[in-house]
Amino acid sequence: MASHRNDTEITEIKKYFTSVIDWIDRTFKSVDSTMCGLEWGRLYEEYKKKPFDINKLDDRIKELLADWSITDKKGIYEFVLSGEVLEKRPFLNIRLFDKSVIKSVYTKQTNDAQKNGVSNCPMCTEAGGANKNRIYKENEMDADHATAWSKGGATDISNCVMLCKNHNRSKGNR
Repeated sequence: MASHRNDTEITEIKKYFTSVIDWIDRTFKSVDSTMCGLEWGRLYEEYKKKPFDINKLDDRIKELLADWSITDKKGIYEFVLSGEVLEKRPFLNIRLFDKSVIKSVYTKQTNDAQKNGVSNCPMCTEAGGANKNRIYKENEMDADHATAWSKGGATDISNCVMLCKNHNRSKGNR
């Protein structure tokens, strides 16, 4: 910008701005309030040469906008433009664990619990009541953030713990 401060006309910047707006119009079928404030110039530079099926893109965006687990709706646009590569997933700020993470943590937690003769719900073991040795089925448990998501806990395998549904619902945001 500093190199253009003495320019007497705006033709070049106007042409660039128009090309960004035209690309947005060609790429996105629907307009949504979450589109405001995005880095459209950067997105244009990164994805302008990539061909998109605007109908598929629009359907996928609508699907993701309706997904309650996505807490940062603005991140949807870069995620879908990228071809939904995993490295772009953090833009969505998802609170749910992947099924593969849940399965892996459940299996490890259950195997460890069986070896030690305790419940696979660490809170049941800690409470010491009637369920202190109970092995829950996977569908009787919920994946939870060991460090609360609202307190910066990551939604990844290192921060996942399986709790029985009763304890997960009673523990709150700790």
